[in-house]
Amino acid sequence: MRIPFIAGNWKMFKTIHEAVVFTKELRSTLKDVADVEIVIAPPFTAIHAVAEASRNTNIGVAAQDMHWEREGAFTGEVSPAMIQEAGAAYAIIGHSERRRLFGETDATVNRKMMAAFLAGLTPIVCVGETLEERERGETLAVLDRQVKDGFDRLAAEQVAELVVAYEPVWAIGTGRNASSAQAGEAHAHIRNRLRQWFGADAADRCHVIYGGSVKPDNIRELILEPDVDGALVGGASLDVASFAEIVTRSRTAAV
Repeated sequence: MRIPFIAGNWKMFKTIHEAVVFTKELRSTLKDVADVEIVIAPPFTAIHAVAEASRNTNIGVAAQDMHWEREGAFTGEVSPAMIQEAGAAYAIIGHSERRRLFGETDATVNRKMMAAFLAGLTPIVCVGETLEERERGETLAVLDRQVKDGFDRLAAEQVAELVVAYEPVWAIGTGRNASSAQAGEAHAHIRNRLRQWFGADAADRCHVIYGGSVKPDNIRELILEPDVDGALVGGASLDVASFAEIVTRSRTAAV
């Protein structure tokens, strides 16, 4: 049985001091939660400090991105080994902002996922369509391409361990979110493709979570969909009370 997986992506917010204060408050607020996987993704500069502040707690730490090479002449990049050494156990890969603003493709997503697994990191890989693609009725075809090309060469056991975040690009940071029915359809399609391409065990074990203007008032409806296993939370993860409420409501909805 998959338990809810709730991750907070802080994007380019919070200094090291602010991140540590947040983490200490969050770990106190959620210290008794054992039936939700909780992850926060601070900026690179704060990964080590947040990992130390969350040590021996129920809170995991993710990087927001990574390069696929272990080392080299890649100014400004951070390698999987650096991320793992800093204390992160997860890496967000292929977020729509990385695809849209920094030119990432399904091919680079694939290289990063392979590198993450080699470094012992669990990928949180993002897929999702733009508004134009949805209006043209291409949502499922886009998801097929992103999963097929992005997950190329992954073993079934690796797929079983990763987290797939369905993020309709038109719902990220816009205040709009996919309806529970829209999210449910996309999640069911993704899981069916995983079952078809990687087997039933991998599909049943893989977490498929929703991202796109997730808030305390819509998480319950979303997670009641049978193939929605949790959420990748953006703006609402920057406030302890808001993020903690999303975690708590995901618990009650999953019971």
